[in-house]
Amino acid sequence: MSERALHSSGSGEELLFLDFADVWTPVTYSGQLRAERPMKVTVAGTALVLFRDERGAPAALIDRCPHRGVALSLGRIQRGCLQCPFHGWTFNRDGDCVRVPWNPDAKRTGLGATPVPARELGGHVWVHTSVGVQPPDEPTLHASLTARDIRLTGIEMIWNTHWTRVMENMLDWPHLPFVHRATIGKGLVDLVDEAMDTVIEDHPWGWRVRNVLHGLNRPGMLDFRWPNQMNLHIPLKKRSLTLAVTCVPVDSHRTRLLLIAARDFARWPPLDYFFNRTNRRIANEDRAITESSFPAEVPPARAEKSVRTDAPTLRFRKAYFARLKGSGAAAAVSSSSRASRLP
Repeated sequence: MSERALHSSGSGEELLFLDFADVWTPVTYSGQLRAERPMKVTVAGTALVLFRDERGAPAALIDRCPHRGVALSLGRIQRGCLQCPFHGWTFNRDGDCVRVPWNPDAKRTGLGATPVPARELGGHVWVHTSVGVQPPDEPTLHASLTARDIRLTGIEMIWNTHWTRVMENMLDWPHLPFVHRATIGKGLVDLVDEAMDTVIEDHPWGWRVRNVLHGLNRPGMLDFRWPNQMNLHIPLKKRSLTLAVTCVPVDSHRTRLLLIAARDFARWPPLDYFFNRTNRRIANEDRAITESSFPAEVPPARAEKSVRTDAPTLRFRKAYFARLKGSGAAAAVSSSSRASRLP
């Protein structure tokens, strides 16, 4: 039984996207969602099926047929609609049932699947963790990920811990000379006894972090984009290199890590291998340490010892408990009473 099936609101509804409701998140890379077949992804314990409609735009449904509850992700794509593998019921991007084999007289208006908002932007497929409603906003991302003449390349990993631990790792500067002392933290090893100040700038999408040593800004800057993205802007002379990391909750003990590099140089496709290999090596240095954290989910701040340089991670932790912890998207248990169509 899936994690989401164990939770009910007690009023004829089940709660989806537990502790992660009503937010935009990337869930996969654009190139992984093919026109010819559906794709299953799990976000915060809720199984989704992704597919491309007749225009090639991404669509998402709860991965459950309203007829007999089988996984729609096992089905087929027909002219931009998704056909259930069991009895051939067919659904469009809005979840509307457009065909019921053997029953041409069926009242299809009450037989729809449950839609989830989906978009495509910056090399990612995004979903909004809600059902049957219009999202209050649209996904946003740094301009470097949508600029012209940018080469995007990415890796995907599964980490065996709660996504909040992975997110805090991505926001944490002080670990670099210890976890990454042979790679990106090498130049910081001899500076760890100095006093470092952290400057946090608020923005509508989250906040930007800069580190100051001896009154001077350290090279590079880090953006936290609510709720689960980190953008690292790496300083290069007259060049642009941005690492965008998304920490996607799969369930309470697994995180899908999406790490995409956007560069305006060395754009020859065979070079992607070398960028991906380097990024995977660095991510694996983090992975072993982060997976050892106990408990798997970050606890309230007072449950662990912290110091001044923990300001970015403590800010994230406060936002998580205030805005996401305990959240859920309500969906009718009876699939035939589907929520209203998405725009």
